[in-house]
Amino acid sequence: MKRLLCIICAVILLNILCVPCFADQSNIVGTQEDNVGFIDVKSSPAASSKNTLPFEIDAVSAILIEASSGKVLLEKNADEKLYPASITKIMTMLLVAEAIDCAKITLEDKVTASANACSKGGSQIWLEEGETMTVHELFKAVAVGSANDAATALGEYVSGSETSFVSAMNERAKQLGMTNTHFDNPTGLDDTTDTHLTTARDIAIMSRELLKHQFIEEYTTIWMDTLRNGETELVNTNKLVRFYSGTTGLKTGTTSKAGHCVSASARRDGLNLIAVVLGSKDGTRRFEAAKSMLTWGFSNHTLLQPQINPELITGVTVWYGEKNTIIPQVPEIAPILVLKGKEGEVTSEINITGDVEAPVEKGQTLGTIKFIFEGKAIAEYNLVSPCDVRRLTFINSVMRILRFLATGAVES
Repeated sequence: MKRLLCIICAVILLNILCVPCFADQSNIVGTQEDNVGFIDVKSSPAASSKNTLPFEIDAVSAILIEASSGKVLLEKNADEKLYPASITKIMTMLLVAEAIDCAKITLEDKVTASANACSKGGSQIWLEEGETMTVHELFKAVAVGSANDAATALGEYVSGSETSFVSAMNERAKQLGMTNTHFDNPTGLDDTTDTHLTTARDIAIMSRELLKHQFIEEYTTIWMDTLRNGETELVNTNKLVRFYSGTTGLKTGTTSKAGHCVSASARRDGLNLIAVVLGSKDGTRRFEAAKSMLTWGFSNHTLLQPQINPELITGVTVWYGEKNTIIPQVPEIAPILVLKGKEGEVTSEINITGDVEAPVEKGQTLGTIKFIFEGKAIAEYNLVSPCDVRRLTFINSVMRILRFLATGAVES
């Protein structure tokens, strides 16, 4: 009887005395934040005339971004609406790539050229109405030779008509946050339009999205190739593919309205950069402008892989839970873009919640990790619960007390 009385008293005390004292969680962020210190490519500055280039280039508008994070490293009039010429085909290739990756179409599919596709002027592979080519062949013609007829044929195949495909282009641009873009066709031909416009910033956004499709570089890095069993020769319009180390693409464009344009991507030592140049006076100057921006980016920046000491990730007390403590889970930490020579100045700050009340859900935020550079947070991640922790029931509480009285062991 005396032992039963002790148990009842213990249960009462458990519910009276175990009043949780919770840490202030108002500073916990729910998602990873963008690096502070660089502007995100989707964040348009107030003034479109902003120029942060430390050197002169021949271009009306330009931007340099780091591809994995979207951070803007340099810009010049990046939000000025301009004609993009065949750089338009980056969006065309993106929609085709997405159709391939979701198995809507395949590279082996055969496409029959329509009269509409064959009527396009400018760069072309001279498709004849009724001629059949595979998606692979047409895609290569677009990526390497900037063929307008091939781009139109692919758009018609993906969406059923050129009009429907252009609607899809504009819808995808809206989804990507390309707020200053409107497409009138899948080619970039602008002799009959005054509304086919975009910006260097928006081109950087869609270029970054296209490069997420791994197979793209298999096409955009081709220097020379052929179609029709060697009868039609393709030479890449992007001369950087041959003459600039690390080039991974991406697309050129030229019309009298647009001038000479290029979206150039390159990779060195794991660092991926995209330089967009619009409105140069000639082809040589656009490539020189892109090279200058890319070289500056590679010379001044590097990727740092932060390391976290697991001993600093301490347990969190769980009140009224089937587990007394849980160790927060550290997420996968992405490399951080930093200035060369400053790697040692990046520090980490770990904040862990003092305690929580059950139930706890898997993935629930239990703290944060911040990476600090020059007093500012350049990246932030949540520490989360690795599992669910259910709340103790009355029966569970009694059983736990009985086990404690019997063994003297405290459950973790």
